Amino acid sequence: MSLVLDPAAQDLLFREARTANTFTDEPVTEEQVQAIYDLVKFGPTAFNQTPLRITLVRSAEARERLVQHMAEGNQAKTAGAPLVAILSADNEFHEELPTLFPAFPQAKDLFFAERSAREGSATLNAALQAAYFIVGIRAAGLAAGPMTGFDAEGIRKEFLDDDHTPLVVVNIGKPGEGASYPRSPRLAYEQVVTTV
Repeated sequence: MSLVLDPAAQDLLFREARTANTFTDEPVTEEQVQAIYDLVKFGPTAFNQTPLRITLVRSAEARERLVQHMAEGNQAKTAGAPLVAILSADNEFHEELPTLFPAFPQAKDLFFAERSAREGSATLNAALQAAYFIVGIRAAGLAAGPMTGFDAEGIRKEFLDDDHTPLVVVNIGKPGEGASYPRSPRLAYEQVVTTV
């Protein structure tokens, strides 16, 4: 094996990890979420942009509002998770670029003056960050239940604003009884990798 990462960590992050559909009632603390973010914020993005925004849905009232916007098959999962996070892309991320990418502060105006350019870049890079966030949840010994089955416009109006695009809703916690399906197949290396 040519990987440096310890096999137990490989299992925790990838091989044994599953999307969770049920959770125990053990709470997810603010300290855990901060530790997750403080780890995953170092994942690479274009121009070191940081368009991901995380809205933690903790209150019962906010949870009820969110559940109304989830697809029917996701409502019970979202209602029962200890913590739910709405991950969105900030389409005004470019305002932070002079600070976040001091090697090339002109990138803000040179590449991202137009809203359409910002939206495409924000979506791509926030999606990368969302993937890092899910792996970070696993690194904290928790399970993630990411979902894209929701009314995006409803969630945007209810929880965000016109400058934010909802990407994924993630249920977070310790996996409950029968939390996940058996591992589904994956494509083999030869089916994915081409050398030119």
